[in-house]
Amino acid sequence: MAQNDTPDILYTIVDEAPELASASLLPIIRSFAAAAGVSVGTRDISLAGRILATFPEALTEDQRQSDDLAALGELVKTPEANVIKLPNISASVPQLVAAVKELQSKGYALPDYPETPATDEEKAVRARYDGIKGSAVNPVLREGNSDRRAAGAVKTYAQNNPHRMGDWSADSKTRVAAMDGGDFFSNELSATLPKAATAKIVLETASGETVLKDGVSYPEGTVVDATFMSVAKLSSFLDAEIARTKEEGTLFSLHMKATMMKVSDPIIFGHAVKAWLKPVFEKFGDRMAALGVNPNSGMGDLLARVKDDAEIMSAISEVTAARPPMYMVDSDKGITNLHVPSDVIIDASMPALIRNGGKGWGPDGAESDTACVIPDNSYAPVYDATIEFFKANGKLNPATAGTVQNIGLMAQKAEEYGSHPTTFELHEAGTVKMILDDGTVLHSHDVQAGDIWRSASARKAPIEDWVSLAIDRQKATGYRAIFWLDADRAHDAQLIAYVKPILEARGVADKFEIMAPREATVASLETITKGENTIAITGNVLRDYLTDLFPILELATSAKMLSIVKLMQGGGLFETGAGGSAPKHVQQLVEENHLRWDSLGEFCALGESFKFLADAKDNAKARVIGDAVEVATQNVLEFNRSPGRKVGQPDNRHSHYWFARYWAEALAAQGDDAEIAGHFAPIAKALAEGEAAILTELSAGAGTPADLGGYFRTDPAKTAAVMRPSATLNAIIG
Repeated sequence: MAQNDTPDILYTIVDEAPELASASLLPIIRSFAAAAGVSVGTRDISLAGRILATFPEALTEDQRQSDDLAALGELVKTPEANVIKLPNISASVPQLVAAVKELQSKGYALPDYPETPATDEEKAVRARYDGIKGSAVNPVLREGNSDRRAAGAVKTYAQNNPHRMGDWSADSKTRVAAMDGGDFFSNELSATLPKAATAKIVLETASGETVLKDGVSYPEGTVVDATFMSVAKLSSFLDAEIARTKEEGTLFSLHMKATMMKVSDPIIFGHAVKAWLKPVFEKFGDRMAALGVNPNSGMGDLLARVKDDAEIMSAISEVTAARPPMYMVDSDKGITNLHVPSDVIIDASMPALIRNGGKGWGPDGAESDTACVIPDNSYAPVYDATIEFFKANGKLNPATAGTVQNIGLMAQKAEEYGSHPTTFELHEAGTVKMILDDGTVLHSHDVQAGDIWRSASARKAPIEDWVSLAIDRQKATGYRAIFWLDADRAHDAQLIAYVKPILEARGVADKFEIMAPREATVASLETITKGENTIAITGNVLRDYLTDLFPILELATSAKMLSIVKLMQGGGLFETGAGGSAPKHVQQLVEENHLRWDSLGEFCALGESFKFLADAKDNAKARVIGDAVEVATQNVLEFNRSPGRKVGQPDNRHSHYWFARYWAEALAAQGDDAEIAGHFAPIAKALAEGEAAILTELSAGAGTPADLGGYFRTDPAKTAAVMRPSATLNAIIG
């Protein structure tokens, strides 16, 4: 499609529950948008779609799919971009393998994912698949920095209808454990480049030099970091924490992000699996390797591979009995914290545990205090400070709590989330060096075999844009504003050298504070406990973590956050919230035909997208449509039309009916555009008069299994039948 044929708004095709919800909501959006002359198109960034786009030569002509992610990546660099982005799978290896197998079963002749590539061909296939897994989407689309906050209507509703919070006690044994040396935090080096440069990364060993990466280009002013994690110290740390947890009588849990940090964190996760089953690996390591065991894939995959070896299974049972009880993902099904690397994602798992009074679920199905193991100490202090704050002060009161907004540095693959191409598991001891094209050794580390080395960077233009965005938000709100930067951390010190002069030049230095993450956490919790508000101005990973932590405490969920990416070239990217619990939602829909996914994040993003379009294209009708979205969203909240969790309660489809009805009623009642009012008056009337029939039709299949024709790539006709079961509603909407 040519640039000038691009729809006014692009809505992303994604995965799991958000994509199922789209089957119901998107027809409504398109129908209403058409009244303002606004076209709404789609682009496929789903895991299945990305796999198919990566291997066109393996597919028939009819099966081939355009590379929509690459096309969107170009669009977001233009002023015309207006993209509503739903949460997509940041695939772990088990998810990627499962998706490939499903597509193969549907007749797509894709190559298998080579878990242990031997030939050059297998290595090439593996490299292409590895480009899909983990955070493949967000760094491409996020050509701007992040402005995340609770929409006013959402925050007001949360205060008027406070969610349940678990009680904290001062003697809670729940704690955070992190390494005190040898981790990424303690080994970090950082420098700001005075001029544009190209670097190579080499490993110098006793046997010679290996080039790990060549031709890494950086513009002038880029902050370039390098660091590594010692696996010897990691292993000692994990052994000690397993033993300490056993002594304390709490649950053992590991909290990481093996999806977004797709190279380093699965390796660390694998070391935790090996530490947990250390005696088994010591005795049966070779036999397990012959069975294809890769601890990085988790306990679930390991158990599936050794299940027929009675001796290994007996040894696993013996070791497990001697270990502390483990934090469970699903105690009814025996799915542990170490089962699948993508099952426990720190930015969702830690806030949920904190909201629950520090309690996690054990293998016996009971709640218990928990040892929260976060190996790297870069951001662990945030969770440690939060837990200690609630131990001392008791739980947060959502009815009176203020809010924490966030301005996040993330444009152009900033910081750790851009480190994937420059992260290496080292197979030989030596010295890793970053060498610039003029011969300067920028960074150097002495490493041992197995250590995990990585480099990340943040460019000058995104950093300056991030500071400007923070200045604008503070001016708009007057809130307390804190840069979460640690002067004693190498990378943060370089950022501070950017931040302070900009604040001073703009005459606003007195409006901002700079604090290390631990101190900033306490200050922010103190602020919102008093009912006041603050802005957290953070780097990329903290942006991710905090925009789950505080919304889950304030609102019970992060899916209801307003997430605006102000693209640096003038376009807009509107994100719709988190998808961490989406797999459980799909499971419930398949088993009970009940989808509890809440589309409130989509509603919030939709209103912002229409208003952005109104300004960008001078479309007054689009503003009328966008303003009415806000009215409809507020009514969905005020009249309690959000989905319930249990079958028999209203679900996602019911909430879409009410959203459409309130939207139509708001448009019919507004006085800014008579033509739009006239268009929507009969629609609003029909939706109201059809209420009984529509709700009955939407509930008809509740409690019975639903057939979607797939998981990673559902059948469109079957999905539409499940998600649009009301003939009455469909006839009104079209």
